Amino acid sequence: MDVAAIGELLIDFTCKSIDEDGYPAMEAHPGGAPANFLAALSRYGFRTALLGKVGKDAFGKLLVGTLQKAGIETRGMVMADDAFTTLAFVTLDEQGDREFSFARKPGADTQLSFEELNLSLIDEAKVLHFGTLSLTDEPSRTATVRTVEYARSKGKLITFDPNLRKPLWSSLEEAKEQMLWGLGQADVVKISDDEVDVLFACSPEEGAEKIRKEFGCKLVFVTCGADGCYYRNRNCSGHVPALSGITVLDTTGAGDIFGGSAVARLLQCGKAPEELERADLEEIVRFACTAAGLSTTKPGGISSVPDPETVLEYLSK
Repeated sequence: MDVAAIGELLIDFTCKSIDEDGYPAMEAHPGGAPANFLAALSRYGFRTALLGKVGKDAFGKLLVGTLQKAGIETRGMVMADDAFTTLAFVTLDEQGDREFSFARKPGADTQLSFEELNLSLIDEAKVLHFGTLSLTDEPSRTATVRTVEYARSKGKLITFDPNLRKPLWSSLEEAKEQMLWGLGQADVVKISDDEVDVLFACSPEEGAEKIRKEFGCKLVFVTCGADGCYYRNRNCSGHVPALSGITVLDTTGAGDIFGGSAVARLLQCGKAPEELERADLEEIVRFACTAAGLSTTKPGGISSVPDPETVLEYLSK
């Protein structure tokens, strides 16, 4: 096993069209940030596993089947009799920005307990990945905290994506507290410019350096959507532009696919995150930006990861 992740597996409903009364026609896609992240790694040849929980319902069964088709190990998935699979609805606001609504009160992903986890998957893995959606509620918060502690005690590389979804938190202060906790656990962080602004009210470049210095992270990626990505480790910092000349259809999951693609290239490189030089990081981020950009030309998250040949073809242009 190369990479294990703990967290949500859910259905993303994205807006396909809007009727004359303003109601959206929705299209269902498999999603969940950790699952999207692993789908990219799996597509690029790495062995992956998800530890999570879905309902024993039609959507839960579909999602587990999707993981299997994507090459993601499902021994860590639990199916709940007493909770429904979480549903996320992605619509556009008046400015054209994504707006999230969730059917998750509670969702099965929040009901995952530490006692239900298959820790052998973490024992087998080199990397553990987590985000903040599993930190919003109990018992999944305690399960995530204990899992990260377990992985750190075993010397695993820890990767983290804050993935702020404001509607899921009782308050923004609670969200910030958990995001900051996550930063303090991680070796590698993928964070968005919006999340940097929420936490630190500073520029992406300043945020990357702050996370590295104050939280001890070895490698930081700050993604900026159409403006590309800033990177920082102890050796260097820089910026790589986003992929241009594409028609964007759906940005859902693009940040997750960036993260999975970046970790894939990091593992292929064979160097510790803090040892990477500028040439290494430029190659990693260009690949990840290209993969994430191409994913936006298709709907969904797991289903939109481009194959490696297509990414390399775009990189060669």
